[in-house]
Amino acid sequence: MLDTQHLPPLHPALPPRKKGILLINLGTPDSTSWWDIRRYLSEFLSDRRVIELSPLLWQPLLQLIILTFRPHKTAHAYKSIWKMDTNESPLRYYTRAQSEKLGALFQEEDQNVVVEWAMRYGTPCVSSRLDLLQAQGCQEIIVVPLYPQYCAATTASACDAVFRALLKKRWQPSVSVVPPYHDHPVYLDALEESVRAHFKTLEWTPQTLLASFHGMPLESREKGDPYACHCDKTARLLRERFEADPFGFDRTFQSRFGPKAWLQPYTDVVLQALPSQGVTRVALVTPGFVSDCVETLEELSLRYKEVFMTAGGTHFTVVPCLNDSPAMITLLAALTRPFLPETSSARVLAFKPTRPQVTA
Repeated sequence: MLDTQHLPPLHPALPPRKKGILLINLGTPDSTSWWDIRRYLSEFLSDRRVIELSPLLWQPLLQLIILTFRPHKTAHAYKSIWKMDTNESPLRYYTRAQSEKLGALFQEEDQNVVVEWAMRYGTPCVSSRLDLLQAQGCQEIIVVPLYPQYCAATTASACDAVFRALLKKRWQPSVSVVPPYHDHPVYLDALEESVRAHFKTLEWTPQTLLASFHGMPLESREKGDPYACHCDKTARLLRERFEADPFGFDRTFQSRFGPKAWLQPYTDVVLQALPSQGVTRVALVTPGFVSDCVETLEELSLRYKEVFMTAGGTHFTVVPCLNDSPAMITLLAALTRPFLPETSSARVLAFKPTRPQVTA
């Protein structure tokens, strides 16, 4: 409790001291209009963490050519997955829902925790949410980049936005950043349960489960980015949980573009080859995404499905992301509780997946 009885004269009014949690996801356009898509892509593709070219070379190409033609294609993709009932992208919907449900959970236990959400690109921006948290009395803020596997183009960029906002503050809050959770047991529990729960809804049995991660240029690994290693470890630990199951498992990478080599194997290339190898029933899981978005709902579920079915596949499905499920909220709580000492003795919700009994 903040002591306001002994403040000196003319001391500014202070709200009750609280702790803040800020969830940060990649970003989304505000609508499917050409201008909103263009504005979003311009901000995203102007990030030096994303495109590591000199702005003198890249910006003329981006502004004059790419952003003249790319918004039409991107708008078509967003229109196919847009949530018409709330007029927003699924990514915005689920990120907001995660924030609200995590906030409700902590409010049951500790009234001094405030949870907000932001987008690295687009709205609401990171700086506006930091201002909002601080205005509510949060002088300690826990930042949660919603990327299980660390990558400079995602995790580091989200932190860049936080630190840039702090540069403008005379009274800076204390900031902690949740580390990557690619091998966190609660995260792996949630992934495993999401796969098993989804398989129970199918009227067919997958022959192979592909863990598809967002791709990165191969040179990112050569420059020291741990992303590929984190993806490999997540895939390995997830594979171990399905060793007794009657389907194969592989790790692939999606969403490449440009002439450079990217992390391999490529998801679409693997999908195209599987039917010729006798694998016609495939399921995909996307461990690098905690919320369904244009990559999972349009690229994988629609375009990559067409690639697979055209090549001779008969059954195809994509496991939904964790989204705002109880497992996801439990994971977020597990990630942030270590930064909330006053809640360390509070009850910890345990998410226990239902594993099949393995007999000899």
